[in-house]
Amino acid sequence: MTDVTDVHDITTRPAQESGPQNGSLPPTLEHADQWTDQMVAQTRIPMYDVPFVTVGGGMGSFLTVDYLRVAGGAPVSDIRVLSNLSHPWQTYEYLTRVSQLPRDKRIRSDSSSRPDNIWGFPSYAMQEAAREATVAPLLQVLLEPVFADFYTPKLGAVLDGIEREAHRIRYWDMLVQGEVQVVRRRVGGGYFTLIAPRGGQHPVTFRSRDVHLAVGYPGVRFMPDMRAFRERLGDFHHVVNGYEDHEHVYQALCRRPGVVLVRGGGIVASAVTDRLISDRLRHGLQTQIVHLFRTYYAGAHGPHGWARRRGSNGFAYQGFNYPKSTWGGQLRFRMRRMETASDRVRVYDEIGGTTTAWRRHWQRHLREATRAGWYRTQAGTITDLRLDGDALVARIQGPEAETELGFDYMIDCTGLDADMTGHRVIDDLLRHGGAGRNPLGRLDVEPSFELRGAASGMGRIYVTGAASYGGYFPGVDTFLGLQIAAQEVVDDLARRGMCRDMRPVRSTVEWLKWVANRRI
Repeated sequence: MTDVTDVHDITTRPAQESGPQNGSLPPTLEHADQWTDQMVAQTRIPMYDVPFVTVGGGMGSFLTVDYLRVAGGAPVSDIRVLSNLSHPWQTYEYLTRVSQLPRDKRIRSDSSSRPDNIWGFPSYAMQEAAREATVAPLLQVLLEPVFADFYTPKLGAVLDGIEREAHRIRYWDMLVQGEVQVVRRRVGGGYFTLIAPRGGQHPVTFRSRDVHLAVGYPGVRFMPDMRAFRERLGDFHHVVNGYEDHEHVYQALCRRPGVVLVRGGGIVASAVTDRLISDRLRHGLQTQIVHLFRTYYAGAHGPHGWARRRGSNGFAYQGFNYPKSTWGGQLRFRMRRMETASDRVRVYDEIGGTTTAWRRHWQRHLREATRAGWYRTQAGTITDLRLDGDALVARIQGPEAETELGFDYMIDCTGLDADMTGHRVIDDLLRHGGAGRNPLGRLDVEPSFELRGAASGMGRIYVTGAASYGGYFPGVDTFLGLQIAAQEVVDDLARRGMCRDMRPVRSTVEWLKWVANRRI
């Protein structure tokens, strides 16, 4: 057995002559639902002991580790983060950048939803007011949403705060980089987590009591028409996803006039459309924009008078991804008490759906472009996508008739892939770990975010983020949702004796440490 304090040497240790390479599993481990210590030892895979392992290394892992270090008082030596990422905001920053929300833009997040601050105080609005010596952010919070847009922070401020907090809690002392292969139950309790370090080194395994998974979405979602077009023609230039790097489209439109088809009605579609409109207005371009909505909203809509959303020009508008009561009001507590899956599904259907934020400058741009005739909307779905000479042609099935549309580029903004089996670790847990699915197809979790059916003796697996969507808490794939989930996980770990409870006096002391940026 190797002590966990030596674990950071695994990415630089010379390859040995024993043990499997390239992350492959020996047959004795591959086909066994549970592993014994002897089985792992016989493979000569190095083994490290650590009480808590989190798999993912993105925002979900960071927030859980932050709560565990700050609120739970767990030492660095008790935690390991297993990830192929070099820093926790890496994927998030990439996705926001390519979807036209760079660091100087405002994201769709609440002022007090601070992933770098478990107390949420001071809020982003207070921080911005102090930094820029203006009361405007505070007035916006006071007047939102009736007389002003919801206040939302700039991406740069969010990421800078996360980096600061990561240094403060010594995040990189807990990080082990590599590709996690599997999480398997251990005979006698706990789990083995196998990771293949970078550089083609031999895999190593971590033996822990508890495991946390926050692996996000498996990848970008490609609609059938788009996937077939790319497979048939190998064209990744003219038909792109909003979550792919597609800066070449905007650069090409700056050089010559063109028609762009934007598909989708979410926040990414809004940001992409605003970039196209802004570029035309700023540079005097001749870009034409056609916006395609599968579900077209012409006005307010909802199941009853107390649950209605604003809608116009195809978009459904909502300040945040979910109603604010999802994170701390009546809806959260009502959902937590729902034991019948069908009741939860009904609520998910009511509050779900694609929405975007209502922002006054976006609305001004849309009105100006619509009046000038170079931005128009259309309802329907694409049934065929082909290349006709140098132009793309889409056959669109509308509400009343089928039409054909010619254009130069298509930017598809229909989201990320929600099929959790696309992630190797989750697929393995479904096949070997006792995990099951909830009615919405994601992993079935308890209110504490414990993965049902995967307990191993005293050990538990916790799942937060997108993979747990469909459970007792709807807003899981948001900053505030990840914070609430992290709090639930750490509270459960405290009840089970791994860490401490956060009491008022210690909470005050830890907050003062945060203010002073004191490392812990």
